[in-house]
Amino acid sequence: MRRLTLDDLYRLATPSDPRIDPAGTAVAYTLTTSDRDGDATIAEIWLAAPGAEPRRLATGSAPRWSPDGSTLAFLKPVDGTPQLHLLPMSGGEPRVLTEAKLGAGAAVWSPDGARIAYSGPAGELDPNAPVVADRLDHKADGAGLLRGLTSQVFVVEVASGESRRLTSGAFHAGEPSWSPAGDHLVFAADIEKAADPAPGRPGTDGDLSVRGAIHRVGLDGGEPERLTGPELIATAAWYLGERLIVAGFREHPSGHTRLFELTGGETVEIETGLDRNVMTGAPGYPGATPALLGEDLLFCVRDRGYTHLVRLPAGSASAEPLEAGGQVVAGVSVAAGRVAHVAATPYSQGEVFLDGEQLTAYAPADVALFEATARRFTAPDGTEVEGFVLRDPELSGPGPLLLDIHGGPHNAWAPVFDGVHLYHQVLAAAGWTVLTLNPRASDGYGEAFYTAALGAWGLADTGDFLSPLDELVAEGVADPDRLAVTGYSYGGYMSCWLSTQTDRFRAVIPGGCVSDLTSMSGTSDAGLLLKRHELREELVKTSPLTYVSRVRTPTLILHGQNDDRCPVGQAEQWFAALREREVPVRLVRYPGGSHLFILNGRPSHRFDYNERIVQWLQQWVIDSQS
Repeated sequence: MRRLTLDDLYRLATPSDPRIDPAGTAVAYTLTTSDRDGDATIAEIWLAAPGAEPRRLATGSAPRWSPDGSTLAFLKPVDGTPQLHLLPMSGGEPRVLTEAKLGAGAAVWSPDGARIAYSGPAGELDPNAPVVADRLDHKADGAGLLRGLTSQVFVVEVASGESRRLTSGAFHAGEPSWSPAGDHLVFAADIEKAADPAPGRPGTDGDLSVRGAIHRVGLDGGEPERLTGPELIATAAWYLGERLIVAGFREHPSGHTRLFELTGGETVEIETGLDRNVMTGAPGYPGATPALLGEDLLFCVRDRGYTHLVRLPAGSASAEPLEAGGQVVAGVSVAAGRVAHVAATPYSQGEVFLDGEQLTAYAPADVALFEATARRFTAPDGTEVEGFVLRDPELSGPGPLLLDIHGGPHNAWAPVFDGVHLYHQVLAAAGWTVLTLNPRASDGYGEAFYTAALGAWGLADTGDFLSPLDELVAEGVADPDRLAVTGYSYGGYMSCWLSTQTDRFRAVIPGGCVSDLTSMSGTSDAGLLLKRHELREELVKTSPLTYVSRVRTPTLILHGQNDDRCPVGQAEQWFAALREREVPVRLVRYPGGSHLFILNGRPSHRFDYNERIVQWLQQWVIDSQS
């Protein structure tokens, strides 16, 4: 057995989006790999079943079974635009179903299998036309300038391919869900009209506040009917049997996501007995959409870093774990009384399970992975902070340590194999200790902990990072002269911030960084949301740029050129300020890279990101101490 190297990035295969067939006998899923020669990410549809080797079905993603299991719908690009395809499971080639000018979205089958609904882009796209904005939400990370495009609900006839658009307006419709009778669809959107729109302006002000409601639209289209009230910020809805389940926030978006049920015209919160965030799944955030197992409700929650699949029995107000512990679940489906899910474990970046039985083996078979050990640390104010120490167990005595800080700040590290941050394993093999911490604001420790840094970035959480370092130095694990810090997004912010608060680090590597909260609040696609609900006006006081004159630490800045969440100007400001002060600094920009390029960007960029971190640490922590 050997240790992992960065070249293993091109050997990793990661499953996602599992979909169990209606008979409960097999699981279709998307398998993602990296093509070194083409410098591209490859998505394919595979099928796994108990007692059989997984087999490839087609190139594409987002598999969805027809109600009778005879056909598998999936997305595949046609001339660079995603279109729905139909694969007959009895044999034969896939049929292209849609010819959507701007592309289709994931298929949502009607109960009778005669139609497919999806949420997809709508509007007229002229890349050379002037971009006129009357609202703040005129751009989105990953998509860039929206140029008036919105997401709307479409329905396509399976037999003929005839497509029609059901919704229109200055709003973005979320993925739809069919009613049990198949006579209407529900979706989440902010369609609330402004009380007094200015002449010539769009009739909504949703860009100035966080809102969302569930709406219903019939198959003939028309004005959607609002189903939920202003007391709920709804983010998604699903018909599960006869039940209409809604995910959202109570009144403001600063706390946990909760589940609600819409019944008899009233929205009632579903009591789970858990002080935990419901995870419905998003890029960079694990979890899955809720499902029904018989009459019991299944959904995902985060707990102490892990993401668990839990079961809420019918009539109960106390949820219980369903899958084995030690996993990060990132996809669930239910059919015929059976449950399929995908999860990362300490030994794999992701595997497919059916009723707990592992159907795949995608972990590199010839690689021995280091396992992280959970630790509890105490912050200066007595707050308990959990962390995970990745280290070669055969090492003894103090050595170099890298502190890695997650994003969000409401994300969380888990002690499972991380196929994104490969440098963790590479550094551990080179004698490093890698410390990942879940400071206050991290998910999985209750809502009070989740909201404990609101309006106090850098002020409330600095001790959550420095105290664990002190403990590991005192224990003889970390060499105080060979410490470094890195992080991405909020972790990039905190990397910059910590370099203004202490000189104990020998190298700092902010990725997707934030250096000036004032300019970010006006340039990020989520700037106003962050300003009002996360930062709460404490912009100058909590900006690293305010204290940049204190920085002396060699700094490597890694940033996506097309990042609209933490715009590249944040990296430019930090780079210019350090260079002016003659601090050793390097700025690396990744062309075309959005905020999530380290997850889904070009393989060469993801490789380079990992490699540069290792090289910078070698140069400024190891070689400079020789």
